[in-house]
Amino acid sequence: MGQSHDVLVVSSVNVNGIRAAAGKGLAAWLAATPADVVCLQETRAQPEEVPAGLFDGWHARHAPSEVRGRSGVAILTRAEPGAARTGIDDDEFAGSGRYLEVDLPGVTLASLYLPNGTAGTPKQDEKDRFLARFAPYLALRRAKAAAEDREVLVCGDWNIAPEQADIRNWRGNVKNSGFLPHEREWMAALFGEGWVDVVRAQHPGVDGPYSWWSYRGRAFDNDTGWRIDHHVATPGLGALARSAVVERAPSHAERWSDHAPVTVVYGP
Repeated sequence: MGQSHDVLVVSSVNVNGIRAAAGKGLAAWLAATPADVVCLQETRAQPEEVPAGLFDGWHARHAPSEVRGRSGVAILTRAEPGAARTGIDDDEFAGSGRYLEVDLPGVTLASLYLPNGTAGTPKQDEKDRFLARFAPYLALRRAKAAAEDREVLVCGDWNIAPEQADIRNWRGNVKNSGFLPHEREWMAALFGEGWVDVVRAQHPGVDGPYSWWSYRGRAFDNDTGWRIDHHVATPGLGALARSAVVERAPSHAERWSDHAPVTVVYGP
């Protein structure tokens, strides 16, 4: 990976509003995490609106939405990153705060907040347009990285559960966005091209581990969740994954987001 050390720890989490999450436990989590890189989604804040001191000790890169209070992604790194790029080379989604990537030695890391659709509505149409444009972008990014002898890792809230094992109640969600047949086929095509679903590779043949639970009812207490927060890697990096954990809060009261951090250790 070209790092000064042999291990790279990467964590990703949808914070569901960084200002609210900071006061609920995100600040303590950031202070304690062993991660070398943290990818954040749904920050819903401009860089100057991030609570003072929250990113102390980190190099932060931001891709906020042009619409205040919406979307937004960021990447925190211990080491100062190289080039940073925003967007997926598409005019419609430029400035949408949905994609940011940075270069570290030997690897390009991205934070993704893929649109959350609602079946049969314009929101789903928007999500489908993003999918149609994101797949060729990923192919291009992978080709460029290969030419530079680099790996690629796209972390974030993909808002798609690829398999039945990724939703506790999959039978009740077959017509809902995030588990629609064409969405799962889209992800299957990515994996068919060689991209690696790192967490699933580390947890084969089991339900979950889920990374999102609705705030409604007792979804968290009953572990009625979805696995929609993914690490998607090029094959070389995927093969270096040593462990993958979802940092599920001990209790509902201790949650600081409706998502939990997904942390993967990469190393020889």
